[in-house]
Amino acid sequence: MHGCFITFEGPEGSGKSTQVRLLAAWLVARGIEPVVTREPGGTRIGEQVRALLHNPDHTEMTAEAEILLYSAARAQHVGEIILPALAAGKIVLCDRFYDSTFAYQGYGRGLALEALQQITAFATRGLVPNASLFLDVPPEIGLRRRQTGGEEMNRLDLETLVFHQRVREGYLKLLAKEPQRWHTIDATRPIDAVQAAVQHVVAALIE
Repeated sequence: MHGCFITFEGPEGSGKSTQVRLLAAWLVARGIEPVVTREPGGTRIGEQVRALLHNPDHTEMTAEAEILLYSAARAQHVGEIILPALAAGKIVLCDRFYDSTFAYQGYGRGLALEALQQITAFATRGLVPNASLFLDVPPEIGLRRRQTGGEEMNRLDLETLVFHQRVREGYLKLLAKEPQRWHTIDATRPIDAVQAAVQHVVAALIE
């Protein structure tokens, strides 16, 4: 039996982490123990890379170094956590995956998408999510949520609004390329309404 790999994507402040946590609790209540993980991170090595990437003091980091660090963390994550869980028949819920690379480093930073695709295919061993949920929120709303939510702002949060607008536009282009994989959810609504939509999508996937 092979598992189901579900990723959550969206701009900063879209509420992905909250929705992943609520969905995991919903699944557990139905007797399903999901593997919950995140990128960058998910492993001991990956969490150390996350700290390096998110440190706002690292303003000198080049876009090329950034993508290679993300990809190194992803390679460890896929090999150590995701593939073994899927092989064991688990449902894996991941807060961000490679689509964030294309949105942020590709459309946001302007790196060549062809190069990113090659690096990503290598890091993921060709793994593609069964479904990806795009929690959509206008960048100005998402950033305001981040600023007022009491969370520490990371290096990417501190980018310009124009950068975050490019990221969201990049996501919309990714959705258009693979409509069968993506499910768009309006994340401007209350948390409970967003979670109801998330559960509706996931229930159809796992039945």
